[in-house]
Amino acid sequence: MTKQEITDHNSIVLLVDSFYAKARKDDLIGPIFNEVIGDHWDEHLPTMYKFWGDILLNRNEYEGNPMFVHKRLNARIPLQPVHFERWKKLFVETVRELFEGDKAELAEQRAVSIATVMQLKISGYH
Repeated sequence: MTKQEITDHNSIVLLVDSFYAKARKDDLIGPIFNEVIGDHWDEHLPTMYKFWGDILLNRNEYEGNPMFVHKRLNARIPLQPVHFERWKKLFVETVRELFEGDKAELAEQRAVSIATVMQLKISGYH
């Protein structure tokens, strides 16, 4: 497959769908996603398109508080550092398989940064 640059909504959809297809099958984090999201992927994925569209394309469409959502999730299913590491690994792997260029590098950097900060805040690190 030829790598492409992240340039528009279709790129975001490809990134998000590809990542979640991989994450849902993963032995470690797949069960978490499948339990929490269940049959509501048709609601979750458009939210993620908006989230990553804002981060990578400055779309200003996402409305939400991912930290609140993940803290609430952590109260239900304790998230461990290993979960965040796997998430980062799969996300970066997906970006590298499909994309190249400045926005691809930004996607990797932001994913690692967001996951790291979220992990620290959820664990109570100040």
